[in-house]
Amino acid sequence: MLSNSVALLADLIHNFGDALTALPLGIAFLLRSFRGEKLAGLAVVFAIFVSGCVALFETIVRLLHPQELTHLWVLAAAGALGFIGNELAAQVRLRAGRRLSSPALIADGKHARVDGFVSLGVIASAIVVSLGAPIGDPIIGLVITLVILKITWDSWRIVSTSEPGEPVAPNLG
Repeated sequence: MLSNSVALLADLIHNFGDALTALPLGIAFLLRSFRGEKLAGLAVVFAIFVSGCVALFETIVRLLHPQELTHLWVLAAAGALGFIGNELAAQVRLRAGRRLSSPALIADGKHARVDGFVSLGVIASAIVVSLGAPIGDPIIGLVITLVILKITWDSWRIVSTSEPGEPVAPNLG
């Protein structure tokens, strides 16, 4: 809100959706249900897709109606915190997913890793705007949205082609 950045908004919307995906995964693991884990994996993919659609809408609005960004140092700091938080989450989820042979958890971990790089896009947005190119923010927001949609596709492939309890194919996980 403080910076008025659509790149940061896209990242925040997506990260909020990510936080919600922990609920179905946690329930499936508590119940020790392979079917529940498969459904949780589908919920993760759906949440990623919805966040991508919302980010795309907001980015298009910002391309059509540009706004001036402020507090660029806050924007860059938010991007740095997002990168660190997502990388830590990725390490935990990937390690646990491999240990448990969980396609849903591996998909979620890969997703968190890419989210870290998306947060670096927020830092890039602050830099580009500070160099005098305000159009850079919605363009970077659009790139972030495309990355989110790619994550959706990759996560769908992992969840739809792998079964819980079986090792995930090396090219997928």
